Amino acid sequence: MLNHPQATSAPWRIGVLFSRTGFMSVIEETQYQGTQLAIEEINAAGGICGRELVPVAYDPGSDSIAYGHFAKRLMIEDDVNAIFGCYTSSSRKAVLPVVERLNGLLWYPTLYEGFEASPNVIYTGASPNQNSLSLCRYLMDNYGGRFYFVGSDYIYPRESNRVMRELLTANGGSVVGERYVSVHARWQDFLPIVQDIRRVKPDVVFSTVVGDSTVYLYQAYANVGLDPKMMPIASLTTTEAEIAAMGHDVGEGHITAASYFQGIEGHANDCFVSRYKKRFGNDVSTNMCAEASYFQMYLFARALEQANTLDTEVLRAMVLGISFDAPQGAVTVDPMSGHTDLWTRIGRANRKGQFDIINESREAVHADPFLIGYGRAAGYAG
Repeated sequence: MLNHPQATSAPWRIGVLFSRTGFMSVIEETQYQGTQLAIEEINAAGGICGRELVPVAYDPGSDSIAYGHFAKRLMIEDDVNAIFGCYTSSSRKAVLPVVERLNGLLWYPTLYEGFEASPNVIYTGASPNQNSLSLCRYLMDNYGGRFYFVGSDYIYPRESNRVMRELLTANGGSVVGERYVSVHARWQDFLPIVQDIRRVKPDVVFSTVVGDSTVYLYQAYANVGLDPKMMPIASLTTTEAEIAAMGHDVGEGHITAASYFQGIEGHANDCFVSRYKKRFGNDVSTNMCAEASYFQMYLFARALEQANTLDTEVLRAMVLGISFDAPQGAVTVDPMSGHTDLWTRIGRANRKGQFDIINESREAVHADPFLIGYGRAAGYAG
């Protein structure tokens, strides 16, 4: 009897690793909320195979090393195989060897730099072909080809900037400045940078700054009188959460490429936004990271319903190729790469702290984490 999982009514235990404290909590708190909302909805609907989902959650406090420590604790001490979490690539890289060695499954709901595929990770955030390519094309068409890069100093910003630099140069553009700051940067760290931007006069600033530092960059930009109508900050990482933290007036006019914005139209999103606000407060916004955290739990639930076991080998086989009508639109886990086919959108922040969508794909964009279609895509970006 012990070999038959359906013979028990014991709950399904899963791991949750998002920072609710520290400099990354501005965005990871919303990922935690998206995860929490999906779990509560799934349990309210009867659970999975009649068994409820029970999260075992830890707060790594925005410390990348702590993610690896807690992942190990989840898998060894808490006997958890499936972990939902991580925002930064450095935190993902800390968890990766743990889930690979112990054969767990990490569900990663954050855009990232691409060029990775692990059988022990399901990637539900955008890779560069789903955001960088369309953003580069839009910016070059509408503002010009002289870009100034500002990033937090770790894996993701440097690798994303490498991709953006190659796109730019392939299409006749150039990088006229490139600066990095600590992930713990404060507002004064951005003053010399924004002064240099004012001196160099690029066509656009491309930001891969994350966490609280995002708020300080945009505030410093506004404080020295730089005008987003003429020279916007364009980003892959600035969501409704960061805009709310910096002030709607500060964020207005700046540009973000993402798979999801709260303002997209559609029944699935209307329902998601309504339930999210009912659960966490009318003053909070959804965002791309909260939405990916939410829909990946439903992908997991759908696969677990079929597998009826948390055994990684069995569950992974059920996940690959699975689809779900997410708030952003229909998404599918690509069976070849474990990445998710996602929608591509470009939004401009408005005075209400939301994004007006100025460009979007007609359907989900196939995940291409290694930019295999890179030569054609680079030409398309110009």
